[in-house]
Order: sequence, then structure tokens, then C-alpha cells
Amino acid sequence: MTLKVLVADDQGVVRAGFAAVIDAEEDMTVVGEAADGAEAVRLAEQLAPDVVVMDVRMPGLDGIAATRVVTGRADAPRVLVLTTFDLDAYVFDALRAGASGFLLKDVRVPELLDGIRVVATGESVLSPSATRRLISHYASATGPRTTAATAAGDPLQTLTARERHVLALVAQGLNNAEIAEESHITVGTVKSHVNALLRKLGLRDRVQATILAYDLGLTHPNPPGPHA
Repeated sequence: MTLKVLVADDQGVVRAGFAAVIDAEEDMTVVGEAADGAEAVRLAEQLAPDVVVMDVRMPGLDGIAATRVVTGRADAPRVLVLTTFDLDAYVFDALRAGASGFLLKDVRVPELLDGIRVVATGESVLSPSATRRLISHYASATGPRTTAATAAGDPLQTLTARERHVLALVAQGLNNAEIAEESHITVGTVKSHVNALLRKLGLRDRVQATILAYDLGLTHPNPPGPHA
């Protein structure tokens, strides 16, 4: 399967550079390039890419607003956000808007390509440490927010006790192997629980699950214990 990628960046040289390295891969093809958020939204609807590589700071409609529109549609593509700064507040807002992860703009080519492949499968490119850093840095400042998942009441009521436990561990930044060890279950069972809770909560990936867990108070920044 060839992944269709849309690249959105207001800097022509940067955009062309990303497009060139992506298009050189046998399993990827760049179907379009956008110079701003509005064009990214239009091309995402027109070209139906699998992944949109989205810059944050663009004129007019910025990458955050564009991500919110793009991911809010049926059969939405995954969005991989690029940013200049590691703990940029815009990145957290982009994740809330539906992005599946982020990378720095000075990312090495192999990491960029791997990131595109990862988000295309429905996973996140955020490392556990990056997840904890982002949430810890912004959770107290942003406070609880009403999301689509929380608007109708407590969505955790739809989860089993085991799924709630797995969700809390996901929000702490643990990967599947670590969750399996912590919970004394197999990695395959962890994957099943993660898929089930994402489906029940109507979430796109682990990033959104993490954000929801903090919104609902299921876990808190820097929880105590060996994984904190």
C-alpha cells in the first residue's frame, strides 16, 4: 500500500524539501502541497490523503485551526504536526484539535518518514517522555475542557475496570509492553484493551486518550510511582 501524503508549510523551501524526501520513498507519494491552512483544508478534502504533514505557524488559517477542520470530517486523514519548539503551546492545542503527534522541524529524515508511517497506522509519534512533558507542562494551566467525548456525560462509564486501568497507564506514557508488565497480561491483550477503549470513547489515538484522561481527572501530571 502506498501512503498518500499532503505537505502543508508556508515556507516554500521547507515544503519542497519535505515533499522531496517523502516522495522518494517507495511506500509513499506526495499528492499535494499547501502554503497555508486554508489550502491544506481544501486539498485534504479534494485529494483524500492518508497523512497530512502540517506546519503550525502559517498565515491566515494556522495549522491548529486547519487540523481541527481536517480531523473533524468523516474518513479524516491523520495529521502529523511539525513545530520549531519542543514545548510549544501551539503543539498541545494541535493535539487537542485532533493531531496524532508532532515532530520538530529539524527532525532527521528517517524519523520524519517513520513518523508518517506510524501515524498512518493509527498510533502516535509522541514518545512516553514527550507525552508526560507536554501534559505536565500544560495540564494545570489549561484546566479541564469540554470535549466531544465528555459533552454527553462521563464517558468512562462505558469502559470496563480493566480498560479504565489501561487508559490510566496509557496517559502516564507507558507503552504496550510496559502496560502488559504492570498489569500482568499479554501485549496482545493490552492492544485489544487499547483498541476497545479508543472505539468506545470515539478517540483517534493514544494522544487523544491521554488528553481525555487528564481532562477527566483519571490521572494527573507526574503521577507517583516508578513510571512517574
